[in-house]
Amino acid sequence: MASSATLNPDSLPNSSAPPLEMGVRIRLSIMMFLQFAVWGSYFTVWNIYLGAPTASGGLGFTGTQIGNLYGTMALGAIISMMIAGQLADRVLSSEYLMAIFHLVGAVLLYAMAKIHDYHTLWLVSLAFALTYNPTLAISNSLAFTNIKDATRDFPTLRVLGTIGWICAGLSVGYLLPTGSNTTNRPLLLAAGCSIALGLFSFALPHTPPTGKKGDAIPFLKAFKLLAIPSFGIFFAISFVITIALAFYYTFASPFLADMHIHPAPEVVMTFGQWSEIFFMLMLPFALKRFGMKGVLTVGMAAWAARYGAFATEIPVLIIIGVALHGVCFDFFLAAGFIYTDNEAPKDIRASAQALFSFLTYGVGMWIGNLASGAVVDAFTVNGVKNWPKIWLIPSIGAAVCLVLFLLLWRDDSRKTKDEAIADAGMSAAV
Repeated sequence: MASSATLNPDSLPNSSAPPLEMGVRIRLSIMMFLQFAVWGSYFTVWNIYLGAPTASGGLGFTGTQIGNLYGTMALGAIISMMIAGQLADRVLSSEYLMAIFHLVGAVLLYAMAKIHDYHTLWLVSLAFALTYNPTLAISNSLAFTNIKDATRDFPTLRVLGTIGWICAGLSVGYLLPTGSNTTNRPLLLAAGCSIALGLFSFALPHTPPTGKKGDAIPFLKAFKLLAIPSFGIFFAISFVITIALAFYYTFASPFLADMHIHPAPEVVMTFGQWSEIFFMLMLPFALKRFGMKGVLTVGMAAWAARYGAFATEIPVLIIIGVALHGVCFDFFLAAGFIYTDNEAPKDIRASAQALFSFLTYGVGMWIGNLASGAVVDAFTVNGVKNWPKIWLIPSIGAAVCLVLFLLLWRDDSRKTKDEAIADAGMSAAV
């Protein structure tokens, strides 16, 4: 996910900053590549391994259990919002934190590959989520600290993360033995990538703690923004629609496997990342052309359309639905971070971003993981899933959110931030 500060469509002038030193660029690019290769190695196919019958090498877990296991990543995100920034700001240099978290994470991934008991696996998965999620924030912070111009340099670094995710998915699909998606091999590949990044982190640019003073839980400071109608409605709808979004991340791969979509599910899933690269580069221009409300509308509509395409069970439409990921992610979640960054008062901008992440990637995704597992179990009879009915649930949910957004939300960006706060009866200091 690209940082919203780097994609502001109103701040794309030619930079006067000196070029980023090539040695620094290479090291930060490798960091981004491996950061998302760890996640991409197993996350999109883990559900197949978890749900496949034990006779074929899987664990035979129920949909509810799979949803709960995927929910550990969201729980890790919720908790990491409280600790990641504080650790990097006050405790230890960012590169050492990256090394510690990824080396410990490698051990936990290896343990996840060997554990067959559901309850034990849930606890270890949560432990891994608590070590991996902070590195998402720390890697971004480390990059921003060491680049000359965020608007110019960061997108060209962050795109390596998407490429790392794609390469990991292709490795699972093509380099590992046939049927590897129903074994623990993707987890072992993730552990290997985590070891590589943990060791490589010692070669990253030295980034000591800044020593900044702040709130112990900084995102709590931004809750007063919810009193501003445009913020309150936007955050509420974003939270609800993220519950529907979780269905894709949790059950798209087993759906593709059941539909016998070719090539392999882990390869088809990378189509979404390829489109993400394209639409991320197009996002600033779309914002200038259609405005924030137009872009967010397209993003929400794409989620409803994607699930509707899945419900048809028509192979061509299913693949198109996967390829819509670039629109779904970039024109909703990435655009949402941009909106938050552009409209929040400067002194609480980071807190506002943390709140948006907390509501979407954290609480919303966690509830969505649990809900998706319950829905899948409700529409499963004798081990056979009724996928059309399953996908209609999030499709209708996303469509309802879109209608509410069109009716209730208006872009107050023409107001100054101070005016918006004054209208809401808030102090500019918040």
